[in-house]
Amino acid sequence: MRGAPLAVTLGDPAGIGPEIIAAAWRASRPGDPPFVVFGDHDALAGAGAPVVRVGSPAGAAGVFAQAIPLVDMPLPAPVQPGAPDTQAGPAIASWIATATEACLSGKASALVTAPISKAVLKASGFRHPGHTEFIGDLTAHAEWEGERGPVMMLAAGDLRVTLATVHLPLSQAPGALTVEGITRTARVTAQALVRDFGIPRPRLAMAALNPHAGESGEMGREEITILRPAAEALQAEGIDIAGPLPADSLFAPEIRQSYDAVVCMYHDQALIPVKMLDFWGGVNLTLGLPVVRTSPDHGVAFDIAGKGLARPDSFIAALAAAAGIAGRRTP
Repeated sequence: MRGAPLAVTLGDPAGIGPEIIAAAWRASRPGDPPFVVFGDHDALAGAGAPVVRVGSPAGAAGVFAQAIPLVDMPLPAPVQPGAPDTQAGPAIASWIATATEACLSGKASALVTAPISKAVLKASGFRHPGHTEFIGDLTAHAEWEGERGPVMMLAAGDLRVTLATVHLPLSQAPGALTVEGITRTARVTAQALVRDFGIPRPRLAMAALNPHAGESGEMGREEITILRPAAEALQAEGIDIAGPLPADSLFAPEIRQSYDAVVCMYHDQALIPVKMLDFWGGVNLTLGLPVVRTSPDHGVAFDIAGKGLARPDSFIAALAAAAGIAGRRTP
């Protein structure tokens, strides 16, 4: 819905989520899209910014200039910064679910999630590997035109990367790679570059799994048996994708000019170059869903929570990215 606020989830209240949300609100300027937070009042107010309870996202615009609008969904017990509490797990999950529903219903224009602790959520019975998969399940019933996600994208500067495997131990990633999984990831990536980033003819690169792209099978055969067949299938569909290409040279500045996004094979292959390029300002985006979702490219940082050290750069970038994509999707 045009004019609807962004929906922000508080994340783990013992982490830096409340601080970066408060800092982002303080840094906002007239004309910036308003946001409404779904979370616990006391946890957010403890970050030092004024907070006003609102009954729904519709109330955000009227108070955003003076205070952070909050849909108050209280915790079962107070949580202290830096002291994660598994009792908070169900509330954290409910904030995400309620904010996602607000986006599906048009009451919010996009979803921006503050960091969560997977350990805290799993200890409370949460069965999803992370935000990305949870939001994918929450939106599975909604209509969507095109290849379905969720697919994780990380973006920093002129670099965009997506992941064929996500939250897996490194030892399990090669066995999880399939032609079908890689082609789906690439299709969602190409579709999002057109729909969400306004790139009419996207160019993709596929990162190899093994050193030297497998060296013709001498350093691994996944390029021969999985990656190259996936690239050929995508090319036959009309998707412009090069590779598999050696990952050790794929992220150099000159080479980055030859593509719009890289499909990576495992978590650190994608995240290391993004964080090296812009450690503070990277953004995590979830592609291929009927809701726009972004988040900062960092974790809960329990070790610095409540100490005034957290930087809001990535969260501010995530707000801007969400607003930009929502604007492109809005008729």
